[in-house]
Amino acid sequence: MILKEIVTLSLLLWTLWAYSQPNCNLYKEDSSCYSACLEVEKAVMHYSGDESFQNHLLNAIALCPEFHHAYFELSVNYAKRGLMHEWVKLIDKAVEISPVDHLGWRGWYHWFFMNNYEKAIADIDSLDALTDNDLGTTGDGLYHLNILKGLCYKGLGKVERAIQIIEASVKDEEYNQGAYDYLHLGVLYLELRQPAKALAAFEKQNLYNKISEGYFYSARANRQLGNTKEALDLLNLALETYDSDFAMYDPYRQLMDEIYRVDIESEIVSITNN
Repeated sequence: MILKEIVTLSLLLWTLWAYSQPNCNLYKEDSSCYSACLEVEKAVMHYSGDESFQNHLLNAIALCPEFHHAYFELSVNYAKRGLMHEWVKLIDKAVEISPVDHLGWRGWYHWFFMNNYEKAIADIDSLDALTDNDLGTTGDGLYHLNILKGLCYKGLGKVERAIQIIEASVKDEEYNQGAYDYLHLGVLYLELRQPAKALAAFEKQNLYNKISEGYFYSARANRQLGNTKEALDLLNLALETYDSDFAMYDPYRQLMDEIYRVDIESEIVSITNN
């Protein structure tokens, strides 16, 4: 299975998980909230965003204004369509009612859809303060929330702080490697001109998940070390891997540190001309 198919499957599972419902039997003692839960169950039987989907969720909110799942489900629908003004009002209400359930999601969406790194960090820190449990992953399963926090600091240009957080995360005894963790860590090392550390990170990336970006940034690390031939060989490998669809991919946005074919070609030209 090519990487884009894997990511697409991951996103499908994210959608299914996002719309998984609580056990309505837990709400039987409150007839209004029990009915609201049943309305949410009806909503997810319809295509996300169609009239029936919307109406069932609005009915759930009318029946039980504190039923946070309905606000959340409705918010996801708006975010995926780029309607972030509507999204934030709904997700804020869900967080207000049940912060532990929704702070991680809101933080991820602040990062994913809006590049609002400060708010994403604040939500992750707030969740961490509220629970002794593992913070969990982003909704698509690509990043642990601690790794995401490091990426937020990267987005803010605070490279050393980002490295500190990601290094601590990957050294945790309960760490489970994510799809791009070591790729991002290696790029951060490159920004500090530490090519040896970067290459070690890219090696771990490629052992776990071979993607074009791993070879591309390995080439840059070799250029920093003065290894021109090795860099060119890696760029050609990056090109082959990219053309085989083994590259970072998301249907909604460009990912952090994602490259395009033209980036590889430009790097090859740069080396050749020099």
